[in-house]
Order: sequence, then C-alpha cells, then structure tokens
Amino acid sequence: MFQLLWILLIGFVLGVLAKLLLRGPQAIPWWLTMLLGAGGALLGNAVAGWIGVRHTSGIDWIRHLLQLGFAVALVALVAPAWTNSRSRR
Repeated sequence: MFQLLWILLIGFVLGVLAKLLLRGPQAIPWWLTMLLGAGGALLGNAVAGWIGVRHTSGIDWIRHLLQLGFAVALVALVAPAWTNSRSRR
C-alpha cells in the first residue's frame, strides 16, 4: 500500500517538474500529470537497469535524470493530444 502511495507521489513530483521544464501551458489535469510522471519514473528505472546504472553507491543521478527525461517526453507527447481531444468536443 505504501509503495503505491510513494509511486504516485513521485509521479506527481516528476510530472510537475516536467510541466515546469516544458515551454507553454500544458492543459492536462493533475491526475494525468501524476500518471505521466509515474510512467516516466518506470521507464527511467527500466532504462537505468538496462544500461547498468540503476543501483550505484551514493545518489543515482543518472537514474533520476532518466526518469525526469522520460516524464518530460511523456508530458510533451500527451499534453497536445489531450488538448486536441478536449477541443474537438
């Protein structure tokens, strides 16, 4: 139970950071921001494990940068699609 809450909290933080790093407004709801951030975290962890930097001594900066990078990419891809789908209604 606590792991799920932790994933959602980290997902929200990563999603908000991703929205702050992107130019212009991203008109997506908070729950989608959280899910995209969590997806970025999962993808970043997977790639970090694949390249062998998931567990290092000290702070895993490369893993965290990968997580943030994937969160930014997901928000950048989904936000315009979300806005376009809402404007067509």
